[in-house]
Amino acid sequence: QVQLVESGGGLVQPGGSLRLSCAASGLTFSSYAMSWYRQAPGKERELVAIITRTGGGTNYATSVKGRFTISRDNAKNTVYLQMNSLKPEDTAVYYCSAELFGTRYWGQGTQVTVSS
Repeated sequence: QVQLVESGGGLVQPGGSLRLSCAASGLTFSSYAMSWYRQAPGKERELVAIITRTGGGTNYATSVKGRFTISRDNAKNTVYLQMNSLKPEDTAVYYCSAELFGTRYWGQGTQVTVSS
């Protein structure tokens, strides 16, 4: 049974930082591309960042480029999202996702709220 469990969300002031983690189990983690998505109230889920199986390649949404960093530790079956210079518009539920040849798994999400 595949499980993706996100953690690290919370309330932070504008300009602050958070580090999200997603621990995976029940799959061969190093075979999967990993990504972070987010969904704000009333909006569609959007891709935030993606990282290749080995971690050698990454890509980011324009809105977070230069502020967010995705990374992974295949020995720990964990993917991270370091979020710096947070803005109120980054407020959303953040989901991690594992994808391999069209098969996609999702975590349950973690809330990130950026507010003063």
